[in-house]
Amino acid sequence: MNKIPADIDIDKIAELFHTTKQRVRGLLNRKILHKTPDGNLILDKSISGVESGTNIFLESYEVVRGFPKIQRAMMLQSTLAAHFTCKSVAVEEKMNGYNTRVAFIDNKIIALTRGGHTCPYTTEKAQTLIPEEIFTDYPDIVLCGEMVGPDSPYVPKNIYNVKSLEFFLFDIREKNTGIPLSVAAKYNIAEQYNITCTKLFGIYPLTEAYNEITRIIKNLGACGREGVVIKDPAMKQPPLKYTSSQSNCSDLQHAFTYYHDYAKSFFYSRIAREAFQSVEWNETPEEIQRRCIQLGEGILQPMVATIKKIQEKEKISENVQIRVKSLRTAEKFKEHLRILGIDAVFHKPEKINNEYLIKIQKINQRTNDKTESILTGNTW
Repeated sequence: MNKIPADIDIDKIAELFHTTKQRVRGLLNRKILHKTPDGNLILDKSISGVESGTNIFLESYEVVRGFPKIQRAMMLQSTLAAHFTCKSVAVEEKMNGYNTRVAFIDNKIIALTRGGHTCPYTTEKAQTLIPEEIFTDYPDIVLCGEMVGPDSPYVPKNIYNVKSLEFFLFDIREKNTGIPLSVAAKYNIAEQYNITCTKLFGIYPLTEAYNEITRIIKNLGACGREGVVIKDPAMKQPPLKYTSSQSNCSDLQHAFTYYHDYAKSFFYSRIAREAFQSVEWNETPEEIQRRCIQLGEGILQPMVATIKKIQEKEKISENVQIRVKSLRTAEKFKEHLRILGIDAVFHKPEKINNEYLIKIQKINQRTNDKTESILTGNTW
């Protein structure tokens, strides 16, 4: 059995997680709950109501709960009827960036990514984009949002008219409990502090929601955007998400470029979404054919391109960039990626006004190795 560090208060964690001391010891011994390099605790797996990605800050024993997984509607009309008991639903845009939770911990703004790690780059951005006054007035809230833009090191996108990287608020939750504020309360607080939110398309009667969401999704898809999140305005029931065909195919196009670095479930689930959406929309043979072509091109073209590049002795990498005020932030971010097991090459910083633009190559080693192996005659 592993020795539990003396600075970890088992009783306090059991109280915070509403569980037993024995359960907490088990989580620590199995490394499901473990220390990060900066001395906090991260929960790597959801347990009885506590979400994975939950972070316990040991200096203050404040907790930022992991962001709960949002269930996906596949057949939208029947899922809306089965899932919601509220009379109306709020429909907001689901943006294509990376999930970020921002909180005020130990007298400073920090930003956590989905897995619960404090990201130094995202933290620098959050400290610039979010006024500290919001946490002076509301010290016990966590701002949950999407970091979006071309200077994203995780999901770079140029479709939102964002110059660098921006934070779009989609939820406000309580520190320690993770309980969400209502949709109206979120927008009221965001307006007070001039914080940009994801777009609210409207609040629709449940009986009209299917037609409205279908219209919205088709318009979003035509612009290359991702989809929607459908919420109980009171946030008493868990939300649903629903995505456009174009987003599904864009995801596949990206993933098949690095086909051996993604789990099979990533590919399969997106193909299944296409099939169910086609059936629900009662598509004609011609519309199905167009969907098939779009889907097939998203799968085959990037994979063929990858194989040809590696055949020509070129390494496959994902090219991203960050824009920082301090080179120290870039060094911390390099170490952050190393801890996460991401092989990355940082290029020489380029000074632009009062910031540094740094291009990064993220090496997708598994795809490179697998492709080279097959090209030299090895079997799958």
